Parts: sequence; structure tokens; C-alpha cells
Amino acid sequence: MSAAPAFGVESRSVRRIPTAAIVAALSLWAAASGAQTARPSAKAVAIGEAPALDGAVLDDPVWQAIEPASGLTQTRPYAGEPGTEHTEVRFAYTGDTLFVAVVCHDREPDGIVISDSRRDAALDETDSFQVIFDTFQDGRNGFVFGTNPAGIEYDGQVLEGGSGVFSGMGGGGRFRGAMSTGFNLNWDGAWNVATQVGEFGWSAEFAIPFRTLRYPPADVQTWGLNFQRNIARHREVAFWSELDRNHDLDRLTDAGALQGVEPPPQRNLKLIPYAIGSSHEPRQTDRDNESDSDLGVDLKYSVTPSLTLDLTYNTDFAQVEVDEQQVNLDRFNLFFPEKRPFFLENAGLFTVGARSGGSRASARVDLFFSRRIGIGPGGELIPIDYGGRLSGKAGRFNVGLLHMQTATVGGLHGNNYAVARVNRELGERSSIGGMFVSREGVGSLAPQDDTNRTFALDGKWGIGEHHTIESYVARTDTPGLDGDDSSMLLSYNLGKPEWRSSVSVAEARANFNPEVGFMSRRDFRNFSAFGMRTMRPKNLAGLHEIRPHASYSGIWDFDDYKETQYIHVDTHWEWRSGFQIHTGVNFTEEGVKETFEIVDGFPVQAGRYSHDELQTVFSTNQAKPFSAYIRNITGGFFGGDRSSTSLTLLARRGERLTSELTWDHNDVDIASGSFQVNLGRLRLSYSITPRMLVQALAQYNDQSDSVSANLRFSWLQDANTGLFVVYNEIDELGARLLYERPDRTVIVKYSRLIDILR
Repeated sequence: MSAAPAFGVESRSVRRIPTAAIVAALSLWAAASGAQTARPSAKAVAIGEAPALDGAVLDDPVWQAIEPASGLTQTRPYAGEPGTEHTEVRFAYTGDTLFVAVVCHDREPDGIVISDSRRDAALDETDSFQVIFDTFQDGRNGFVFGTNPAGIEYDGQVLEGGSGVFSGMGGGGRFRGAMSTGFNLNWDGAWNVATQVGEFGWSAEFAIPFRTLRYPPADVQTWGLNFQRNIARHREVAFWSELDRNHDLDRLTDAGALQGVEPPPQRNLKLIPYAIGSSHEPRQTDRDNESDSDLGVDLKYSVTPSLTLDLTYNTDFAQVEVDEQQVNLDRFNLFFPEKRPFFLENAGLFTVGARSGGSRASARVDLFFSRRIGIGPGGELIPIDYGGRLSGKAGRFNVGLLHMQTATVGGLHGNNYAVARVNRELGERSSIGGMFVSREGVGSLAPQDDTNRTFALDGKWGIGEHHTIESYVARTDTPGLDGDDSSMLLSYNLGKPEWRSSVSVAEARANFNPEVGFMSRRDFRNFSAFGMRTMRPKNLAGLHEIRPHASYSGIWDFDDYKETQYIHVDTHWEWRSGFQIHTGVNFTEEGVKETFEIVDGFPVQAGRYSHDELQTVFSTNQAKPFSAYIRNITGGFFGGDRSSTSLTLLARRGERLTSELTWDHNDVDIASGSFQVNLGRLRLSYSITPRMLVQALAQYNDQSDSVSANLRFSWLQDANTGLFVVYNEIDELGARLLYERPDRTVIVKYSRLIDILR
């Protein structure tokens, strides 16, 4: 591939254009494409005594003396129309706590939908309320707090401007990842909420200690503010500060203002000690049961009002749910997301990479992937001796420093990990930054020169309201690997209410080796493009939205050999009832350089394979007590045929008991033979109270011929600490001749948040 001309190099055949003219032209374009509407403001009122936190807003004289903020505007189903029900929100504060009171009036209180009462459960398929505070009023970073009539605690952290793009019914969707772009659902603060349901509708009171937030040191502050109400039976989403229909609560550049906040100077020193005990019954009957116990501690300290130091010693994540298993019918790496809380807080700050292409033609590159820390090459757990993280804001800089040390165990040497990330905000959704990632083997088992380094520069340029250009350049340094070790991405995104599109180019050279990162494939060049038209007919058979779209992804190696091509043409049909149908066709091309086994005993020969596929999706209204999601792909596959069906059934009884059954079935017929691959997953959850929960996850995978179960009881306290009892069982059915029983483990863990400066 020929090298592209460097930026700033002028061709002699092109006349120089004055820089001032370029800046002026871009400014005019941005102004024309980003006209701003007037944003609302609310007032926070100082009160001498905290209100009773019982959810009874209408009966409390403290709240009735405060002028409410109201007047919400829909983004769906009727964008730009007023909310169908009246909503009142009030803000007050004492010397140490911010209070929020909301009254969600409803003329049909019997129609209120309450679908879940688990902490951080999705709020899109239930009546719900969410509020976001941009405490630095920078239009990029914020804290989200939400609840539903059952009184659940839902919180999250918006980083680097969030996604700001609508992706579901409205916030916290079931299909939204725990760490989606710019939104971290796994951030857990210490706060409380209480709710009440009555003939008027429902109401809620939030008590958010100022020490849970980060904010600048000024005496009197104005924060960015927006809030959102969902009315599930209408599938209605409405916001206080009006948003385009393709945006969600993360869109802080369009937030209103909360004036008159007088928070105390930031004082924050918290200890989170834990104690853990476990009992392990191994598969082999000739081995004795193993018991163990341990202690550890985390510390959180506010170095400045906006910079937080987190320290951890003898870290343990036994309470974290096990991974959901996946089926791999290809020759590239699967991605399993990070779930450990320590690494998820401020995770968006450390995110630099490329995620281009569809699922069948992905070229994912994460320059830093925290899951590499504390998990061995075979998935085995490696103890983390100690670590620390300094993260937050320093002026207009976002700063993230991370250091972790793992132990030497099981023949694997310890590693010292270091990450440094700095990002400078430039306004207009723009920024520039850099990152450094290091791994160094330590201990007597570590080979000489066992190091790996990654260096990167990245930037984002927001042009007007709807246009964004993003880029990074990176290289790695690995002893023993000579040659080009670079990677890059350049992408453009358009996000308008009616039109969404993107174009990107990315590449990673053969010796690009981010060992503390993730790559779905290596040695590639990728071009991808996407375009979608969103239409909302006024009166057409009850249709809410029609979304015709097409995408393309092509991946080559550096000898111009095409490894993958994926063309997807689809239309999504969504009705106001919540029913959806997706009708699409895929055109695929795979270039296989070397024969590989797609499953044991079934090789795919080297060669080139071109096929067509039909793809359909059916989804019913998930706000109902019973709903279903069905996805089918049928067509050619590596010279043969495949039918792939994924079925998900969701059922709930009230807000306490929820269940989800998923079955993935693949029926494959290729030249080397016919086979089937099945993956089943059953998830059950029962909420005794919003803070006391029993969860079960059972999985069956006939590709690995295994059955596993994960049963968890949690009694939560502040910031997701508390008592956890976990039972894990893995039964490898195909290895019964070697193992006479399943592998079983019981773990009891207790952690507690101690606020030293409270």
C-alpha cells in the first residue's frame, strides 16, 4: 500500500489556501449546521434541614416551598411534542448533600409499568426518571442517577462526551453494554433514593452526598443539568432540555443549567476493607477439598476536588458474575468485556482504539484492555498484589495514571503494568491526547527483556452539532520484533436526526503488538462505511420509525489479499406498540490463507468463499411481562450452508422476579461434514429488596461440551459493597472419564465502605 502524503506537506501544483480562510469557512459551516436553541435553567435552593427521605414529595413542606422545573419535550414517539404527563423536579441542598425531588404525575396510575428492582437494572422498558449533572459544565463529563417506581438505584458515569446517540428506548437499555462508548454503568456511588406510588402517579426523592461527586473548587457553582422521564406504556421518552431525536441523556453539550449550587470543599477519604473465604471441591476424587481465606483493602482519596487517587491491596473480584459464553465459528479472537469494578471506574478515559466493521468483519483494536491484568493466557486468575490509579481533571486536562502489580503463581511470572493517559479538551466536542502502556515481567521466572510498550496519540474534532472526525496513530515496542509496528485510525461520523453515517480507515501492521490491549485480528487494513436514513411516518399502519441502512467492511492484508468483505443491506421496521422487524441481506466474502478447524474434526480448506445470506429479526415489546427476540441468518458459509438462529425469551413477575432464556443454534453443512453447535443460557433474578438480590446464571455449550452454573446472593450497602455469597460449578461432560464430578467452589465475601471524613 502506498504511503499517504503527510499532513502539512504542500503539493507544488496546488495553490496555498490561507489558514484564516480555512478557519473562517469551517466556522461558518459549524455555525450553519449547529444552530443552538435556548437552554433552560433551574435553581438549587439551600435548606437548613434535610427532608425526610420517604418518597412523599407532595406532602413535604420543604419541597412545596421550592419552584419546580418542568416542561419536558419528547424525542419519541412524537419528537418535539410536549410530554403527555406533567413532571415536576426540584433541587435543594444542605451542607453535605444534594437532594432531588421528582413528581411524575400520571392520569392513569394503574398503567404504570414497573419491570425490575435490581440495582442498575435497565430503565428503558419501565416507567423511570434519570437526571445527569455536568458538575464541571464542560459538556463532556457527568454523573447519572436514576430510579423507577420500585426505587432501584441506577447510576453511571459519562466520560469524554459520552456517545450522545440514541440507542434504544432511552438510556440504560438491555442491549447497551456496561461499558459502552463514553458511558460507564459500572460506576457505583454512595447515595440513596426512596419512591412512592399513588393516585397522582409516582414520586421519588434522591439524596446524593456531595462527596460522591467531583466538582471544581468555586464557592457558588453552575452545573450542566438535564433529566429524562420514560412512560413505558406509551413508549415515551421526554427530556427537560430538548434534544434531537437521535440523542440521549449523554448529550451534555445540549444540557440546561442548575444554578446556585454551593457544595462544600471536597473532602473524601474512604476505606473499603474486605474479608473472603472459599471452599473448592476439585473434579478429581483423589484430591482433597481446598479451603482458603484472605483479606484486602481499597482506598479512595480526593487529591484535589477533581482528582481522585484509588489504591488497592490484595485485590479480589470473586463477587463478579462469570462471563457469558460465546460460540466462535471463525478464525479470529472473541472479545469478552471487563466486569471488575476497580478497572471499570473511569474506564472511558483509558479507551483509545478502533472498532470498525460489523460482527462478521470486525477489526477491533483496543490499545489498552484492562482484562489483560490479572487473567492469564488460558483464562486462569492471577492474583493482583497491589495497584493504584490517579484519575480525574486538572484544568482542561483529563488525566489517568494506572499502576498494577500481579503475583508470581502457577509457573507464571509476575508482571508490572503501567498506563499513562492525558487528554486535553478543546471545546466544541474536540480534544487531543496521548497514551502510554507498559508491561514488564518481574521475578525470577521472567525472561530477560520481557517488556512491551505501546505509544499513541489521538484526537477528536467536533464540527458543528453533527459532524465528528476521530483519529489515532500508535506504535509498539517489543524486543525481538523488528519491522513496522504501527497502527492508525481515521474516521468521520455524521449524526443528524434523519441521517447517520460513518466512514473509517484503520490498519495494524504485522509487528504491531499491544500485549496489554486487544486485537480481533492482526496485520490488516480495513475500510468501512455505514449510512442510515431514519423516517417517522405520521400515519402508516401504526409504524413509529423506519430505518433503511447499509454498511460495508473490507479487510485486506498488506499484500492486498482480501481476507474479509461484508456488505449488509437492511431495513428496521418499528411499530409504536414496540414490535420490530428487521429484514436484511448480507453479501460475504472470506479469504482463508491456511486451513483451520472451525470446530474439532471439521476443517475449512484454504481458498476463497463468496456467499449471500438472508437475515431477519423479530422483537416484541420488552415493557410487557413476556417478550421475545428472534434473530435468524440463513445462507452460504465457507463453501457450504449455515442456518443460525438466536432466540431470547424474557419473562417477569412483577418487579421482583425476572428471567431470560437464550438459545443459540447453528446448523452447518460444509465440505468436511455437517455439524450443529448449540449454546444455551438461563438467567434468573429475584430482588428481595432493591439492595438484596439472588441471581443465577446457567450455561450449556456443546462446542466445549460443558455445563456451568453461577449462583450469587448479594446484600448491598453503599457503593456496591456488602455481603456476597457465590457458588460456581463447571461440569465438562466430555471429560467424565478423567473427572468423576463437577468442579465446585463456594465463596463468601464481605466488604464495607468506611467514610473516614464523614
